[in-house]
Amino acid sequence: MPENSTCSSASSCTKESCEGCSSKNNPQSMIEPINPSSSVKKVIGVVSGKGGVGKSFVTASLAVAMRKAGYEVGIMDADITGPSIPKMFGLHGPAYGTDDEIFAMPAKDGTKIMSINLLMDDEEAPVIWRGPVIGGAVKQFWTDVNWGDLDYLFVDMPPGTGDVPLTVFQSIPVDGIIIVTSPQELVQLIVKKAYNMAEMMHIPVLGIVENFSYIKCPDCGREMKIFGESQVDKAAAELSVPVFGKLPIDPELAKAADEGRFHETENPHLAAAIDALK
Repeated sequence: MPENSTCSSASSCTKESCEGCSSKNNPQSMIEPINPSSSVKKVIGVVSGKGGVGKSFVTASLAVAMRKAGYEVGIMDADITGPSIPKMFGLHGPAYGTDDEIFAMPAKDGTKIMSINLLMDDEEAPVIWRGPVIGGAVKQFWTDVNWGDLDYLFVDMPPGTGDVPLTVFQSIPVDGIIIVTSPQELVQLIVKKAYNMAEMMHIPVLGIVENFSYIKCPDCGREMKIFGESQVDKAAAELSVPVFGKLPIDPELAKAADEGRFHETENPHLAAAIDALK
């Protein structure tokens, strides 16, 4: 097979001749075109190196805060096999669509949301798909969904560094990512995995958010660090990335999410992240 099948002279292409080839020096972009009816100024990915650290909670908190700051905001729920964003905002499908496009559903605060749960007849049915099919669905959330005019689109990514995060990074023009982690000592490994993937894809890491940092005693107000002492400052310093916030466990926020009222919440612990995004 020729070294470079995209060259006009591919039939006679050799390794030596390919060294100065424009196709080698200017690889073809894999970025997919956005839906023609949509305009998105900034795409922010929210990622984690492992599951169970509250990535969807942070994504929703950022979106609500930016919406309250006066921006047009959307959330792409790219966690296809574990979607939770619609429930947090009290949304149920089916989403409205035509032969050409699907419309992102607005929550009560105006945040526009698209999730696989809004396209299924039974939102409690498991999504038993293989990686390439899941990746294709995420790409369609970009190419086929009418988002309207957005200042910020937050992408709630699935955990890890597998097929779907790779598809998002390659197919969607992500402007930066925020890494979500938890206080355990394992945090440094988790953060570095997510950071290194972003580096390999040439996507800026904007900052790190630590979730489950502590819980306040309702009687005395003492901070109880039930998952141990925070390790995030050390990890962030090694990578020269700012810490955007250390979020406590807040039963009231959890209750609002369960009841579909997350748009009513406020999270002052993410003020640094909001300032950076602005």
